[in-house]
Amino acid sequence: MTAVKDGVFYGWPYSYYGQHIDKRVKPQRLDLVATAVVPDYALGPHTASLGLTFSKPGNLPAPFTEGAFIGQHGSWNRSPRSGYEVVFVPFAAGRPAGQPVEILTEFLDDEGNARGRPVGVAMDRQGALLVADDVGNTVWRVVAAAGSHP
Repeated sequence: MTAVKDGVFYGWPYSYYGQHIDKRVKPQRLDLVATAVVPDYALGPHTASLGLTFSKPGNLPAPFTEGAFIGQHGSWNRSPRSGYEVVFVPFAAGRPAGQPVEILTEFLDDEGNARGRPVGVAMDRQGALLVADDVGNTVWRVVAAAGSHP
């Protein structure tokens, strides 16, 4: 996860996480790779962090008032699997500030098969978190527990 700046090269498709060359890509562009910047915040390898929405004060109780909810669609070609959850990254002064907090988990069964794969995330007008699950064919609505909303 990173703040996108005009004119900056982030590596794709030639490298990842800065200057880690993706050797599968031919031809290489080492001139571009040399300028690739590292993202501001690591979400983990192979998590397929595809969905992102920002919270606002008043939507959910602390500590979820300032930060980003991220739908991690999950890996499909590695063991152990990674992702398959929704996490919250707290922010301070408009930037990531702390470890991710698991919000929705258990999308894998005991054998590691996907029961769901969260992808899109959004906040509805009432301040609830909406999560689209493209394997479970479900939209989850996450609300604050009774009495915990600001």
